[in-house]
Amino acid sequence: MSEIAANGRRASGGPPLIRLERILKSYQTPAGEFIALRDVDLSIGAGEFVAVVGKSGSGKSTLINMITGIDRPTDGEIYIADTAIHKLAEGPMAEWRGRNIGVIFQFFQLLPMLSCIENVMLPMDFCDMFKPSEREARALDLLHQVDMASEANKLPSEISGGQQQRVAIARAMANDPPLIVADEPTGNLDTRSADSVFKLFEDLVRQGKTILMVTHDEELAERTSRRITLADGEIVGDHAVHPQGLPQETGEPPRVPATRIPAT
Repeated sequence: MSEIAANGRRASGGPPLIRLERILKSYQTPAGEFIALRDVDLSIGAGEFVAVVGKSGSGKSTLINMITGIDRPTDGEIYIADTAIHKLAEGPMAEWRGRNIGVIFQFFQLLPMLSCIENVMLPMDFCDMFKPSEREARALDLLHQVDMASEANKLPSEISGGQQQRVAIARAMANDPPLIVADEPTGNLDTRSADSVFKLFEDLVRQGKTILMVTHDEELAERTSRRITLADGEIVGDHAVHPQGLPQETGEPPRVPATRIPAT
């Protein structure tokens, strides 16, 4: 398998979408300082499907939290497109994240008192994206793309875990972000549901989205385009799985409304 170029760019060229420079993240604990990430340099190009793997405690979730701005580095710089997110204050960070990154969690994190369609509409409402009169139709279209339109008016508690994760993917796509970040998105799903969710990710990558996925599933990691391995807070492996991108499938892919959101 061929190695990723040192500058982290894809074979097609172009500047990286994600760039981390000398990232250090440390925490103070009763036992002393704990270093979660140590001198991490990483570049990810637009359109890549990247799996982040490693044992528990290796720094995978911390890395994801750095990229999404959920947590801040102790030292170092993080750029998403042209935005230096390590410099953003909390309010601007929340708005920037809502417009530019779709986050998918292992435990779905759907609001239990809202219906599926209301959960998908929520990011649009929060970031004031799209006209209010368009949001319900857009949410229904996204649910249709993940085969959940028939469950649009149900509460999360009334559908299965695999179905909840599909709704969570639709919610992550609500503002049409260029970057999708998923933290163990199949960890609580059975094999069939996990495969179905993964195929949705493959479709999104073929349409130009960039996906960064933390996973313990070695089989799924080998189906992405690039695999990054962490150990003790350091990147110890970085190689292309499918150097030319994901294998192409025949047939028409699901539609994702084209409203590219630039970084602010």
